[in-house]
Parts: sequence; structure tokens; C-alpha cells
Amino acid sequence: MPWWRLSNFYFWYFALLGGVGPFLALYFEHLGFSPARIGELLAMPMLMRCLAPSLWGWLGDRTGQRLPIARWGAFCSVLAFSAILLRQDYLWLMLVMAGYSFFWHALLPQFEVITLQHLGDQAARYSRIRLWGSIGFICTVVILGALLDRWSLDIYPLAMLVILLLILLASLLVPAPARVVQRHGAELASGFLRSLRRPGIPAFLLAVALMQLSHGPYYSFLSIHLESLGYSRAQIGGFWALGVVAEIVLFLLIQPLLRRVSLPALLIASLLLAALRWVLLGSLAEQLPVLLLAQLLHAATFGCFHVAAIHFVQQHFDAAHQGQGQALYATLSGLGGALGALYAGYAWQTLGPLPSFLIASVAALLAAAVLAVRR
Repeated sequence: MPWWRLSNFYFWYFALLGGVGPFLALYFEHLGFSPARIGELLAMPMLMRCLAPSLWGWLGDRTGQRLPIARWGAFCSVLAFSAILLRQDYLWLMLVMAGYSFFWHALLPQFEVITLQHLGDQAARYSRIRLWGSIGFICTVVILGALLDRWSLDIYPLAMLVILLLILLASLLVPAPARVVQRHGAELASGFLRSLRRPGIPAFLLAVALMQLSHGPYYSFLSIHLESLGYSRAQIGGFWALGVVAEIVLFLLIQPLLRRVSLPALLIASLLLAALRWVLLGSLAEQLPVLLLAQLLHAATFGCFHVAAIHFVQQHFDAAHQGQGQALYATLSGLGGALGALYAGYAWQTLGPLPSFLIASVAALLAAAVLAVRR
């Protein structure tokens, strides 16, 4: 069991997210783009998350070569992102965002399956490996936040490129798991379609999309929002890190919950807490205790929801369809995230922070209602 090599991959993969989530919007603002343009640029990686995982997931299930696919994705994402060093105009950046994210989104669905295959009948220990991704996220937001305060946002692209190179290196260190016997293409496709018709699957997929849509203002504009309220970039990095610390604690404690509470109940609870969190961030983020509470709720809105969703997919798709199942989860997340980034950009520019977060809260409540009715 390559425990530390898998953990190392998750560390660097989510370290990149620790640079993208809190600071990419600030970088685009630094370049002079409007909120609407920022929303469009941030939507492009999410749009690629709608398209790429299904392609890579199908290819992984069809060939069984998940690890080589992930390694090539990591290599191509490095090449594509390096183009950001050449130019920073809107159309060029849109192409860079599309190119690097198309290949980068090949990685996680493949590695989720690889990790679960390595774990075998110890799948409940997944969260102990995944928590290293959260630690990587924290390291990036804290260190990069301090560096950006000390120097300039001009160093941001180079920092992200270094992390992408480390993701590539980490993928090369992971051994391949035992191969699953592959079925013929027609049988594979029909079996996957049958899985989609199982009770609860459509409601789950809709809830996933709505949950990610509700994160639109958070991932796109939280850092800009907090900076406008007078917080420094180092403090902003600290607030993001606090949320992920809460997520790590959740990963360490969630195994008893998975045994005692149903997955739909965990998903619904996460959605209800998300609705509360968005209201708090939109209306009371200038009050430090409220902001700290809202960030602690990240344990539920991301950590609990993600772990429950990964286990839901594993339980409802058989071994031959795990790649496509995880890819479909990523695709619906990407669709919701893309729509969330787009609506957040236009809403932020025309309506402001509070209405943008209130729309997010309504989306989370709607997702909870869908699961409660169709569970």
C-alpha cells in the first residue's frame, strides 16, 4: 500500500487549489479585469471540468491505463500553463485557462479510482489519505499569502507553475494498482447507463451541480470581498487555511459518521450548513467572529460533502465503471462551478456581495430539498 506516495500526490494537487481558490481572482484583478471578466476567466476551468473528466474517465475505464493517463495530463497541464508567462491579455488568458485545466482535470478522477483500488476493502481509510490534500492547500494559502504581501502578485504565475511541476513529479512516484478485468465497450456503456437509472442517482447528480453552483461567489470573489473589507492578503490566506484545518479535522473524525449516518443524510446536512455559511459571508464578514465561524463550516460544505459523495459514487457504480462514475461526479461539479462563477461575476458587478451570496444560499437549499424528496 503506497500510503505516502498517494498522500504526496494529494498534497501537491490540492496545494495548487490553495493557490487558485484564494488568489487567482486577485491576480486577475491585479491585471485590471472587471468582475464580469474575472467571472468569465474563472468559469473556463470549470467548463473544462464539465468536458474533460468524462473523456478521461471513459478512456481510463476502457483501457485500464489510469496512471499513464494521469501522468500525461500532469505533463500537458504544465506545458499549457507555462504559456501564461508569455502574455496576459484576456483572450490569451482564456486559452491558457482552457488548455491547462482540460489536462489538469484528467488527474483527480483517475487518482480517486487508483487510491480506492489500492485501499481495496479499506476504503473507509480514504479520508486519511485525502487529508494530506487539505494540508497542501493550507501550506499554499499561508505561504503564498505571505509572499504576495511581501512582494507582488506578479510572482503568482511562476509559483503556480512550480506547483504544477511538483504534481507531475508526484504522479511519477505512484505505482499502478492491480488491474481490473475490462469488459467489452458495448457492455461497459450499457452497464454505465443502467447505473445512472438507479434510484437516487439523478437527484444526487443534480445536488452536486447545485452545491458547486452555490460556491460561485466563494471561490470567485471571497478574497476580493475580504480585501475590500480591509483584511490583508496574509490574513485572507489565514482565513482560507482555517477552513481547511476544519476540513482536516472532519477527515480525521468522519469514519464513525460514515458507519452510523446514511450518505444522503450527510449530504443534506452539508447543504443546509452551506446555505447558512453563504448568508454569513455575504452579510457579516466584517465581523471577525462570524467570519471565523463561517470558515469553520468549510468542514461540512466541502469536507463532509466531498467524502460522502466519493463514497456514494463508489457504492452505486461497480468496479468497471468507477472511473466514469467519479468523472461524472467531477463533470457535474464542473458544470455547477462554471455556472456559479459566471453568475457570481455578473451578480457581483451589478448587485454586489450580499445578493450574490443570497443566490448561493438559495441554490444550496434547493439541492437539499431535491435530495430530501428523492433520497
